[in-house]
Amino acid sequence: MFRILTAGVLLAASTAAFAAPATKFLNNAARGDSGEVQMGQLLQQRSSNPAVRSYGRMLVADHGAHRSQVDQLARRMGVRVSHSPKADAMAAMRHLRNLHGRAFDRYARSHAIEDHQKDIAEYQAQVRTGDRATARLASATLPTLRKHLQEARALR
Repeated sequence: MFRILTAGVLLAASTAAFAAPATKFLNNAARGDSGEVQMGQLLQQRSSNPAVRSYGRMLVADHGAHRSQVDQLARRMGVRVSHSPKADAMAAMRHLRNLHGRAFDRYARSHAIEDHQKDIAEYQAQVRTGDRATARLASATLPTLRKHLQEARALR
């Protein structure tokens, strides 16, 4: 019984490293970009820290450009994508709207770190096992996501 349970746990853990189908990956990417753009705008408007405001500008520019790339690829593949932010991004923005000063900046930093770590893992999985077109997009995007993570970690 223990071996069956262990095998099931290992199987479940290993499937998390597989890529999403192209439609799901593109939809998640578009929604993620929309959330990052909105988050960046909020950081620019509400933070009193110049470094956090600058980080917000970077998010708006980079994720806005990436969203255009996702939209182009989705059109070529005949995939319709949503631009509504994901639920976790909306929850983070709602939480941020209730914070001020250092608490705002600390939460923004921790959310950016966690979110970009998750995004990097998803994009790496897409590179490894996704279809050719989305794997190429994911591979081209990873350096930017890593830069965002590095910049988020550097925020103080």
